[in-house]
Amino acid sequence: MSEYAGVAVSAGRVIGAVRSMAPPVAEPAADAKVAEDADLQQEAARIKDAAAAVQESLTRRAERAEGNAKAVLEATAQMAADPTLVQTAEGLISSTRVTPERAVWDAGDQVAAMLENLGGYMAERAADVKDVRARIVAELRGEQAPGIPDVAEPFVLLAIDLAPADTATLDPAKVIALVTSDGGPQSHTAILARQLGLPAIVAAKGIDAIADGSEVFVDGARGTITDEVGDRERELAAAWAELQKNPLTYSGGGVTLTDGTRMQLLANIGNAKDAEKAAAAHADGVGLFRTEFLFLDREDEPSVAEQQKAYAAVFSHFVGKKVVVRTIDAGADKPLPFLTDADEPNPALGVRAYRTSWEKRSVLTNQLDAIAAAAAESDAKAWVMAPMISTVEDVQDFIGMCRERGISPAGIMVETPSAAVTADRCLAECDFASIGTNDLTQYTMAADRMLGSLAHLNNPWQPAVLSLVGATCTGARAAGGDPEAFGDSANKPVGVCGEAAGDPALAVVLVGLGVNSLSMTPRSLPAVATVLATVSLEEAQRLAQVAVSARTADEGRDAVRAALPIMEQLGL
Repeated sequence: MSEYAGVAVSAGRVIGAVRSMAPPVAEPAADAKVAEDADLQQEAARIKDAAAAVQESLTRRAERAEGNAKAVLEATAQMAADPTLVQTAEGLISSTRVTPERAVWDAGDQVAAMLENLGGYMAERAADVKDVRARIVAELRGEQAPGIPDVAEPFVLLAIDLAPADTATLDPAKVIALVTSDGGPQSHTAILARQLGLPAIVAAKGIDAIADGSEVFVDGARGTITDEVGDRERELAAAWAELQKNPLTYSGGGVTLTDGTRMQLLANIGNAKDAEKAAAAHADGVGLFRTEFLFLDREDEPSVAEQQKAYAAVFSHFVGKKVVVRTIDAGADKPLPFLTDADEPNPALGVRAYRTSWEKRSVLTNQLDAIAAAAAESDAKAWVMAPMISTVEDVQDFIGMCRERGISPAGIMVETPSAAVTADRCLAECDFASIGTNDLTQYTMAADRMLGSLAHLNNPWQPAVLSLVGATCTGARAAGGDPEAFGDSANKPVGVCGEAAGDPALAVVLVGLGVNSLSMTPRSLPAVATVLATVSLEEAQRLAQVAVSARTADEGRDAVRAALPIMEQLGL
């Protein structure tokens, strides 16, 4: 029996056959040449045949796909059918006698560079060219094509990690669980798994030793995968499958703890489509509206009118409810050509988010103008906050911009240890705070949240991280509140909008530490509500102290979960 342990990111217990995603296609040797006696026309014909095979394969997959996946596959198939890449590669074989694989690789670089120089929509197609190039090279070599395996039966997907482009073709009806050897609990892959409700584990080292087609048992709650499936594993998988027939639900209006304490459960969204889904899931509002979607993948800043329309579309789904808008969080893993410096040696610690306003103030003030205008014509309750706040001066500067535009409530994100330990002073200058546990964990533990090798550090159960959450809530109580504005005379509101809020056991701890609301992917709402409804505030406070005082993250998590028997009952 072989058991592999990783970081649990999405609960679920399933049994299925393993299918491994092909590794990235390796670049052919730069000096690879065809034999002196080779027929160059035949070598060139191999490229045309390989391109045709790639187009046919993609077209077949597109016919079976739906929605975004169908559009992505159709676009890639069209690119494979475009003669430009093939003709350029054929020319390189004739002029330089390079192998077909090398010719396709170099031709891909040339065509992609040409498209990038054209800018706009054509520049966006450069990535498609490189994808097709990799597929043709794989076909020429007889290797598995990159991307999600195309098989008929449902399977457990094993991968090093998933690129954003891969996720567009991930079909949750086929992929029943996801296990990666890289990536962290806040990586793109982990977030996608939570959104889709897929049992998932990341940073599971050694899984490449599992043979393709092997039957495995995946426990997304424990973070383990085993290739020896016995009666106990089949019982657990059957129990999970039975639970999925009558899934947990959340009816909205907040969750009531056993002592009558109520807690708002909000949704994390990125656009109007997400807002519609969150409203359908009965979220009590929006705790994190990521506004970057309007700024990404473009060369220039969107106009105030364009932004106003987009924000109003989101607000329309939450009439009379709170929508917490995060101003643009550019930089780090979300560079923007018109706003951030791509040459920063350490962008995660550089000029990102609110800090970009120090040099290019108009981008933030234009956004605030658009938010204010959208809020004025909406019946939603717009709250606005800035990310990457570190000092009282940061708070005063941002709140000043909001006040000039009549924006209220206006608050900050607590993502840096400095903001957490000075929360009493920071919150004295603003109306509320929202704790971004993803970045707070990254900065507290000095661990890049995208690196699988640091996943054990980048864990929101770390006692140091939870201590800073507690410090923020203590600071909020010291700063005082406005009961008429917020309905709480004891403290200014403190929410949590990081992925930690969607972990039902950790949600209990966060409530015990003193947060007023939790915001998560809509799929997590029912499980979090169900678990919170089984504890009192006093019990949550006791478990919070257990987690904060634990020697390690794992010991704290295990102790809290053991005190919540409903977690095991529900397979969470």
